[in-house]
Amino acid sequence: MKWRDQWSAYLLIAPAVVYVLYLAFYPALESVRGGFETPIHPFSLYNYNFVLSTFGTRPILNTFIVTAAALLLQFTVAFVVASLLSKPFRGRSAFTAIFLIPFGVATIVAAVIFHNMFAAYGGYVNSFISLFGFHAIDWEATFPRALFVLILADSWKNTPIVMLILLAGMSTIPSDLYSQAMVDGAGPFQRFFRITLPNMAGFIAIALMIRGISEFNIFAMALLIFPYQLLTTMTYSLFDIVNPSPSYAAATILLGFVLIFAVLIMIYRSKYSKVS
Repeated sequence: MKWRDQWSAYLLIAPAVVYVLYLAFYPALESVRGGFETPIHPFSLYNYNFVLSTFGTRPILNTFIVTAAALLLQFTVAFVVASLLSKPFRGRSAFTAIFLIPFGVATIVAAVIFHNMFAAYGGYVNSFISLFGFHAIDWEATFPRALFVLILADSWKNTPIVMLILLAGMSTIPSDLYSQAMVDGAGPFQRFFRITLPNMAGFIAIALMIRGISEFNIFAMALLIFPYQLLTTMTYSLFDIVNPSPSYAAATILLGFVLIFAVLIMIYRSKYSKVS
């Protein structure tokens, strides 16, 4: 009876395993293989040398800057909002619903919205600051300005999902811990770093895994409002039907960084998480 239940479980998860292997792992492995392939050699580093000699390491550095800045802003705002929503107050449901709206907006729509807001000529932001006598700003002229617009747009859309995960984590912390800490004289910062953060390690890891991998793969928004190369946009610009191998090499570089990031998050989760 026991072995029958065990095999029944295997049969139930088999379609999901086949789906992941065939539609996720197999294409990824084919891209990795294609990155090392040239018309005359089955295994060569030529495509990687071509990618790095053409674009340099700037797309890699830009990707890390965008990922780190976006995660920092999203987690900061999400922590503040989740802390507010973890306490009862009048209008909390309405505020939560309004805050979640951007997450339902399509990525390309969010990109168009912020492109129109920060357009150099006729943009809403430049029109607003001109009311105070300031000159119009070309938001794409420098890397910090373009980075600011991209991070703002990406965080506007994706902070709600981070907030929901952190709010779920905060709801699992017993209020008695905070009461006892206050009796012992612990201040707000001590309660945050000694109680909140350690007890939310598992939820922080989940949010980091979801948003971190998405930030490494940010594409449509960057393509429209960020005039600098990231690993994703570089891969897109390299794609050629006749010779897709350089784009496979660029995709493999991106995949490598994503896998390293995912492993680091899993190590963090297994080390600090109290959530099974």
